[in-house]
Amino acid sequence: MTERIICRCNDVTQEEIEALIDQGITDIEMIKRLLRIGMGPCQGRTCIPMVVSILARKTGKKPDEINLPATRIPVRPVPAGVLVGEMEGDGDEE
Repeated sequence: MTERIICRCNDVTQEEIEALIDQGITDIEMIKRLLRIGMGPCQGRTCIPMVVSILARKTGKKPDEINLPATRIPVRPVPAGVLVGEMEGDGDEE
């Protein structure tokens, strides 16, 4: 059987998600922390809706009954050049 990748950013499979749910972990925030879903470059745009669907199917809940994981934005925006080492940032630029 072919593995179904749910989170492409972190190569998380449907089987891995379902295994956690079968172990009793049904909180999407905990699944996120354990498997790193939604923490890649896409920030969960693709995988979070699929994980919600899997959770709903496996738990018998409606998708709108499942709380989405917390979104964490940067405290202060940083120019991309600083992150890739093309710019120096001393933290005082506005």
